[in-house]
Amino acid sequence: MNVQTELIGEKKAKLLIEIPAENFRKALNRVYNRQKGRLVVPGFRKGKAPRKVLEKLYGQGIFYEDAANELISEEYPKAYEECGLDIVSRPDIEVQTAEEGKPFVFTAVVALRPDVHLSQYKGVEVRRIDTGVSEEEIDQEIDNELKTNSRSVTVEDEAREGDTVLIDYEGFSEGVAFEGGKGENFPLELGSHSFIEGFEDQLIGVEAGDEVQVDVTFPDEYHAPDLAGKDAVFIVKVHEVRRPEVPELDEEYIEDIGFDSLDEYRDDVRSRIETRKKDDAKRRHEDEAIHTIADESEIDVPEEMIETQLNSALNDYANNIMQNGFSFSDYLKMTGMTVERMRDQLRPETVDRIRASLILEEIAKVEDLKATEEDVQEKIEEAAKNYHMKVEDLEKDLPDKERESLKSQIAMEKAIKLILDNVVEVDRED
Repeated sequence: MNVQTELIGEKKAKLLIEIPAENFRKALNRVYNRQKGRLVVPGFRKGKAPRKVLEKLYGQGIFYEDAANELISEEYPKAYEECGLDIVSRPDIEVQTAEEGKPFVFTAVVALRPDVHLSQYKGVEVRRIDTGVSEEEIDQEIDNELKTNSRSVTVEDEAREGDTVLIDYEGFSEGVAFEGGKGENFPLELGSHSFIEGFEDQLIGVEAGDEVQVDVTFPDEYHAPDLAGKDAVFIVKVHEVRRPEVPELDEEYIEDIGFDSLDEYRDDVRSRIETRKKDDAKRRHEDEAIHTIADESEIDVPEEMIETQLNSALNDYANNIMQNGFSFSDYLKMTGMTVERMRDQLRPETVDRIRASLILEEIAKVEDLKATEEDVQEKIEEAAKNYHMKVEDLEKDLPDKERESLKSQIAMEKAIKLILDNVVEVDRED
């Protein structure tokens, strides 16, 4: 493979990549062997027609596109590594020559990492955040924990907000049952706003054994267009009313959760709240400081870099949805969202994330902040613990590219620490 690079315009480059003719010939043969069984040729058994016969019948270039795509996917990553450029975008590929007997030639236009002209990053002012813990906050935390540890008990009286009713229900619009409007033995917490607005309110006061009619109006923006804005009636059968029973804050409870006294428990709660507040303050100071540095620094982020990151964010989003059992297209239909609207929503956050990364990388470079082998080993051991793996197994399976990415991440973490170690806390309003 031969790679030539040419700078074209501000922070853009064109890679001219030439692959030997023999490689293209082999790629054509691989594609032919994969596809020949799907092509029908009179006079030949399926999959037995020679390549030349297929090319004559279907056109000489029948296998060229797939062979070209195969070579590009194989050879571009090698060219990426060989050229030594700091590429920050996906390539814009254009095939120049694809002809058997000649070298396969294609170009890749890419965006390069932009220059970063840093503003002052030491002594950045951030708002002072009080991390002290009041007695009232401790009381509230304990109250929340008591509610979390409550158990649900069946009661015989009328349902009230906070209770859970076990119900059968069926919905009708204009007298006709509609799809998705029926459920059996469904536990509904009153006040959770899980159902259509007004549904849960009409179950306040019901008792086990009651059968009631619930009248609602679907919102105009409801995900099912045939129900949007329409009135509906639900017939609801109540099987059971359950109420959370909050434990008493007594000696038995305190012993059950592992403490010797109420004072010891309160001290533990205070410590946990304080840790949470300090962690939150650190995150907020980090965001505020980086945002300030970004606003005052000069960075011209190339559009190609933004598009690459947006595509990556969308792919991650779609994969998360699919892991939850939905297809991305079904999700878009259910939410009334479009890919373009999602891109528009993700864009500001994506640009901010790119600018923050560029700033941290530049600070790490200026300050010569690098990951040591001890730093890398510590991260690997932490990951092995989180994934319940042996350290040696994780190290063995860690590609060089991932190790380099890990080093870059550590360097940026050191840049963040440098920024936070030098911030100046000031009193000011949010």
